[in-house]
Amino acid sequence: MIGEFVYGMMQTEGDVLPLLLRVALSIVIFPHGAQKFLGWFGGDGYRATVDYFKKGMGIPALFAILPIIIEFFGSLALILGLVTRLVALGIAVDMLVAVWAVHRHNGFFMNWDGEKEGEGFEFHILVVAIAVALVIGGGALSLDLVLAGLLL
Repeated sequence: MIGEFVYGMMQTEGDVLPLLLRVALSIVIFPHGAQKFLGWFGGDGYRATVDYFKKGMGIPALFAILPIIIEFFGSLALILGLVTRLVALGIAVDMLVAVWAVHRHNGFFMNWDGEKEGEGFEFHILVVAIAVALVIGGGALSLDLVLAGLLL
């Protein structure tokens, strides 16, 4: 029964389109995770990010850690095609929460010119759409494909 569940989570076809979507989504999400976890790309790092989520936004510690995990470690798993369905679902939920908690108040459009406070949610719609498409599986060159073949 557990083996069937694991197989179902990893089973995928060898299509190229999910590979392209996985790589693109990983490239976009990884820097956000690295900002939160490592302080790279102008980010504040793990402790400051968790503190901001907890104190500045009133988010419990567990829920403050989840975006860091999904964006940093999830993007690495995604590029490898490892548990693609689960990671893609996690990224979609992460982005929907970000829209609801932060970005919906800023309107639809990104703040390209820096003329207003905050960013809109148009970016998030694209990320959610790609993530939902990846819930079908990791496609070609994925560890999911390899591992599902071993479970047969």
